[in-house]
Amino acid sequence: MKVTSSRYVLLTNYFPREFYAIIRHSYNEVTFTISFLQIQMIRYYGYPAEEYTVKTDDGYLLNIHRIPPGEKRVQQDCSSGSRSVVFLQHGLLSTSSDWITNLPNQSLGFILADAGFDVWMGNVRGNTYGLHHIKFPLHSDQMTSQSSLYYVGYSQGTTIAFAEFSRNKIVAKMVKTFFALAPVTTVGNTKGATRLLSNFSPLIKDLFKSFDVRDFLPSNSASKWLAQDICSKEDFRRLCSNALFLIAGFDKEQLNETRLPVYFSHTPGGTSAKNILHWLQMIKSRKFQMYDYGWLRNLKRYGQLTPPKYNVSAMTVPVAVYWAQNDWLADPTDVRALLLQLPNKLYDKYITKWNHMDFIWGMDAATRVYKDIIKKMRTC
Repeated sequence: MKVTSSRYVLLTNYFPREFYAIIRHSYNEVTFTISFLQIQMIRYYGYPAEEYTVKTDDGYLLNIHRIPPGEKRVQQDCSSGSRSVVFLQHGLLSTSSDWITNLPNQSLGFILADAGFDVWMGNVRGNTYGLHHIKFPLHSDQMTSQSSLYYVGYSQGTTIAFAEFSRNKIVAKMVKTFFALAPVTTVGNTKGATRLLSNFSPLIKDLFKSFDVRDFLPSNSASKWLAQDICSKEDFRRLCSNALFLIAGFDKEQLNETRLPVYFSHTPGGTSAKNILHWLQMIKSRKFQMYDYGWLRNLKRYGQLTPPKYNVSAMTVPVAVYWAQNDWLADPTDVRALLLQLPNKLYDKYITKWNHMDFIWGMDAATRVYKDIIKKMRTC
């Protein structure tokens, strides 16, 4: 996704800091983080927070969230006085909340902030923070003085990166290191509910068109009800857990079921209908390629009858890959094929028993993955 212009929209003063301090000491943490938006969640834990709006080429407004330098940061001895920037990109049907829905000592967004990084968290169109569309231009502002950054992608966040970094050399040069968690490119061996859904892709496409569906599984009152009144009840926790496992793969040991209400209140966060159709196309074709519009529109748009494939082997960005045994979305067979294509692979770590969700919600994610990522980053 290419950003053409941006504008500051600071929302750090939703409520005074004292308000969040009172809540932290007086009420149940899970109860309040269910209903909080991203900015409120960050401030709830005592961190400074900012929100920015960026505009895409075709007029979409997307919100980007930031945990800027503040008093909770571990001070670094940097002669330049600046902090290394880390950009975090979430997975499919999720939002920037992927990085902060666990407690601060288990959430990558907070862990990076405490380690001295300038943390930015992106969103994609169609989710909770990317539902706006405009037709007028915005003035361009400089959001950070840094000329390069670290990129951490999870699931679809890696897909976006592999596609963009392999074809956009200007953007690729800005990335110091790309950390790919549960990487997804070719999805020919995807299992579970996602594979089943792909068998009905023509029907789904027709339904989307007939009912003018543009957003898929957006966050709404129904999802909030599911989180607050169903998944919060001990009798229904196994049902909610199994719903996740049927999509991501099974790994009960890493899931903290007491946080299911928080997870389900922020995920699914929605995506565009076109994005879902694109994923279903790639599962059926077993190819990492651009959207298939049909041969006639492909010819007009791409100059060829079939959609172009993304050439991952052309990506020169240094990449560290983290993948898992029981991942039903980033299937190990697909990841092995990806690893063979990477010309500048720094490192890969294979984790037994883990599923797709464990990279953001796993109880051991901080010690087994995040600590390793920070060790490989240089903050100054």
